[in-house]
Amino acid sequence: MIIKIINKDFTENQFNQKSFHPLQSWQWGEARKEMNVKILRVAEFEEKNLKNVFTISFHKIPFFSFKIGYLPRSVFPSKQLLDFFYQYAKKNRVVFIKIEPYQEISNLIHQFGKISNQQLKFKNLIKSPHPLFPKWTQILNLNKSEKELIKSFHPKTRYNIRLAQKKGVIVKEMTNEKGFKIFSKLYFTTCQRQRYFGHSLKYHQIVFKNLKEKIAHILISFYKNEPLAAYQIWIYKDVAYYVYGGSSEKYRNLMGANLLMWEAIKFAKNKGAKKFDMWGSLPPNYSLNHPWAGFTRFKQGYGGKFVEMVGSFDLIINPNLYFFYNLAYFIRSFFLKLIKKLS
Repeated sequence: MIIKIINKDFTENQFNQKSFHPLQSWQWGEARKEMNVKILRVAEFEEKNLKNVFTISFHKIPFFSFKIGYLPRSVFPSKQLLDFFYQYAKKNRVVFIKIEPYQEISNLIHQFGKISNQQLKFKNLIKSPHPLFPKWTQILNLNKSEKELIKSFHPKTRYNIRLAQKKGVIVKEMTNEKGFKIFSKLYFTTCQRQRYFGHSLKYHQIVFKNLKEKIAHILISFYKNEPLAAYQIWIYKDVAYYVYGGSSEKYRNLMGANLLMWEAIKFAKNKGAKKFDMWGSLPPNYSLNHPWAGFTRFKQGYGGKFVEMVGSFDLIINPNLYFFYNLAYFIRSFFLKLIKKLS
């Protein structure tokens, strides 16, 4: 196995042929660079054949010269690659690298094979106490006719879709600046309403600019020119992802969000997607009292399969600083939850 750092000797097309998730795409790396986030692109060769590509971003810890690495939604790195990351991070003042593969707990995903015990038992690699991605998601199989798809939906979901259609709700694709403005307004209104600490407007502007049309698409539901809900759907290779969404409090009884999701599923299918990943969920036997129960139930209405991913891992480079980082993380989380309860 040969591992090389990618500089300028790779094209966007070469890289994207081997990356299989939008958060590992060339465009995502370019968006991160525009945010002044350092990235490292690495290629893994088997003899002379390119096997895998990886993009790690490095994030500065405020007031310190140390950094945290993040490897999202790649294949699970090989033992040789984990060792390469470890040695690189040690030389570059990295406290740890968070690794969140896009790989099912069954150890199989598409053609990418099994995770070996050697990888899971690699030195300083532990299950992360603070995952960024939920361990569970829901994935809808799009290799069905539209008639078969809607038949697989929950009866209440089908009812809501028909109600929205009957009341005159329409859906438009608006993958342009006007659509982004509508989407961002609804998204941030929803974040405020649900007291969710989302990314900044600048972050979303940069992401959309780099991913629009090739990966990111915006769909919006309207009633009499009033936007009801907006979704940003990413389509990469043959998988669609429901990444961001927002809705208005106005006309909620018209079920614009339900119709919008159905139209997003059809849109993805027409674009050639074979799967539709809902991007995160509670596990199947979730508690109705959980804060995520509402959106998990909403997603469940579309007949997807609950899928458990391998989860989140931390490759610890500096054990002492890693301990203090987690302590600070715990204190910060405690106060954020306290503020949320009091507000």
